[in-house]
Amino acid sequence: MSRLLYSACILVLSLATANVAAGSYADRDDVKAFVATVAAKHKMDEAELLAIIAHGVKKQKILDAISRPAEKRLNWGSYRNIFLEPRRIAQGVEFWKKHEKLINDIAAEYKVAPEIIMAIIGVETRYGRLTGGYKVLDALLTLGFDYPKRGKFFRGQLEQFLLLSKEQGLDATELTGSYAGAMGYGQFIPGSYRAYAVDHDKDGVADIWNNPADAIASVANYFAKHKWTYGDLVAVPITLNKGQVISDKLITGSVKPKKTVAYYRKAGVPIPRQIRDDEKVALLKFETADGVEYWLGFDNFYTITRYNHSQLYAMAAFQFSQLLKTHVIMK
Repeated sequence: MSRLLYSACILVLSLATANVAAGSYADRDDVKAFVATVAAKHKMDEAELLAIIAHGVKKQKILDAISRPAEKRLNWGSYRNIFLEPRRIAQGVEFWKKHEKLINDIAAEYKVAPEIIMAIIGVETRYGRLTGGYKVLDALLTLGFDYPKRGKFFRGQLEQFLLLSKEQGLDATELTGSYAGAMGYGQFIPGSYRAYAVDHDKDGVADIWNNPADAIASVANYFAKHKWTYGDLVAVPITLNKGQVISDKLITGSVKPKKTVAYYRKAGVPIPRQIRDDEKVALLKFETADGVEYWLGFDNFYTITRYNHSQLYAMAAFQFSQLLKTHVIMK
């Protein structure tokens, strides 16, 4: 046996031994208990579920990725630059033009602004180009059983994933997504898939991975169910007078509008005259390298945060939607 072949054999044996030592998720007592509970609750076959689970692999890259999300590492200026850039806008215009009738029909059906649907898909996956290369099963097992900080949440998503794969006739061992188990054009976690994914073309499967019609309608349905109001304001920038300072005490802890415009006007916030006194808003503050931006967030802005709880994400999606709309009209 050559030295090279011998070295290769030793490497293979070492890897195999490491995998045996690490063990399969299907052999763990905590996983077995989870599977037994899911099987009993939903009248599923426990052995079949364990056979699926046996394909899952713990991924350190997933644990590393979830520990450093961009929303927590970057200020608004840096975060914005990731999404509001020419290439993504060009991809959005191309996608919108290609599917224009479909997008307009779905937007009208669900009464959701087409630009916000397109912005979400653009921000999430560059219109299906980057939907994630992790096995969803690996992600949900890794985070459900080896990430105690949010283990309960991801175990719940694993349960939803096993259900949706059975309901839709999909192979749970092959479906791919993000490091957090989000899937398809719009990056739906399994619970959101089961609640909001739409089989728009009526072919029997809500295919958010490969079918633009299903993907677009699913995002629209999500926003409709979270009370998007067509034609209403989303966010309005505040332009301060020279030398004016806004007290941090006025900044809303939540993005859900609770205070009236009249309240903020009385406190000295210079709000555009066309906005009614009785309109409820949230006063938002965004840090950039050049200073601070202030915005009023309306109910539609809050709805965007139901898709992703980060204010940075919501503002990026909103501003991207406006740029995209402008470029589509110009084209």
